[in-house]
Amino acid sequence: MGSEAQYKNAMALNGEEGEYSEPVSPTGQYFNSSALSIGVLGVLDSEIPIDDSPTMKLLEDVFLPINPRFSSVMVQDENGAKQWKKVEVKLVDHVNVPVFPPGLSPESYDNYLSDYLSKIATEQLPQNRPLWNIHIVKYTTSNAAGSLIFKLHHALGDGYSLMGALLSCLQRAENPSVPLTFPALSSAPNLSENSNSVFRSLYSAFNTISDFGWSLLKSSFLEDDRTMIRSGDPGVQFKPVVISTMTFSLDHIKQIKTKLGVTINDAITGIIFFGTRLYMQGTSSDKLSNGNSTALVLLNTRTIGGYKSVKDMVKPDADSPWGNQFGFLHVSLPELASTAESCNPLEFIWKAQKLIQRKRNSKAVFFTGQLLEGLRKYRGPEATAKYIHSTLKNSSMTISNLIGPVERMALADHPVKSLYFMVVGVPQSLTITMVSYMGKLTVAIGTEKDFVDPQKFKSSVENAFQMMLKAAQAIA
Repeated sequence: MGSEAQYKNAMALNGEEGEYSEPVSPTGQYFNSSALSIGVLGVLDSEIPIDDSPTMKLLEDVFLPINPRFSSVMVQDENGAKQWKKVEVKLVDHVNVPVFPPGLSPESYDNYLSDYLSKIATEQLPQNRPLWNIHIVKYTTSNAAGSLIFKLHHALGDGYSLMGALLSCLQRAENPSVPLTFPALSSAPNLSENSNSVFRSLYSAFNTISDFGWSLLKSSFLEDDRTMIRSGDPGVQFKPVVISTMTFSLDHIKQIKTKLGVTINDAITGIIFFGTRLYMQGTSSDKLSNGNSTALVLLNTRTIGGYKSVKDMVKPDADSPWGNQFGFLHVSLPELASTAESCNPLEFIWKAQKLIQRKRNSKAVFFTGQLLEGLRKYRGPEATAKYIHSTLKNSSMTISNLIGPVERMALADHPVKSLYFMVVGVPQSLTITMVSYMGKLTVAIGTEKDFVDPQKFKSSVENAFQMMLKAAQAIA
């Protein structure tokens, strides 16, 4: 959503007070405004009971030095411009250790953890101190011996930046001296690579105009239908959410990917789309099950081959800079048009791949970024934040994903069993995030409480996955 490089170059020390000062990037201003306050929850599930005695030292020696923003508050200078201003961090204000009733079963603590996540998801981070908190849950659930929860404001950076920061605190569990490694990134084939350059240029220009125009309409006037995944209620971002997770084998997803000749992201997105339609079909009328529904698929706009060190990311002219570097792709959910299509679920993956690849090959994301910059320049960041709020509100769901390490990692000698994240404060009834780790893909589902049924939705996605895997394995 616009480069932060120029704001990196504007970093300076306040000569009078000796305080670090950095201009808040445009996207940072949008995400912390009267229209939007978006945060990220990151959850690390521990394999062993959590010893929280080294917490303060780790935060002071490892976490705070990662980036000056972790020790800064957002303020307005004398000219009305927002700046990051360095402050003294009182760590005790940022560390929370919830107390649940003792002696309960892991299944009971599952419910307590779920309620706690719902509670902190809707809480606003205080603006008078740095925009992050951690929560140490020292109770054994059915999935872990304890959980460490980070809540960070999205103004601090996007998922790529925050994952890079998190990885700076973690080590390979078996051999801390060896760096963690990540799966290789694969790209989808260019749909027009066999065409001549003139045709490619015309095709790209047409798609750019079409996609940008449609994106403009969707963000301004055209709302998705109200369906079983979109309540469309005002202030939905303030309503309680339920965060649930499910795990898939990356080897099985790779089987689908290989048989269909698509990327892992294409396969995952197709599974989510198909599962969403199955949920809508099973909980509503035919008309609502195929209602007009749009997913906002987040696209990282960096040119990257993997995570960079935080030291590299915060350089003024970094290739993969710290901050919010992403765009939205408006992707319509394919309709579950017939029983025949239900029997051939792979159509959803092919359709998802075709739609996403076409939009990636257009310049609509670039022009949307230019539009936001123009809005900011001539109408101010608050007006731009309202436009982004409308973009989110008028769509049905958001999908984002991150790549995690291949090896088991540990934090302060606590092996991490699993990890997941969730974007909170979004004016939607359904948010889906994904992260890979140790050969598995964890899908986190954020649903509007008492509107979307999380268990039925998970069951629908699991059913979609099994149907697609079976269909892919049947391909000769």
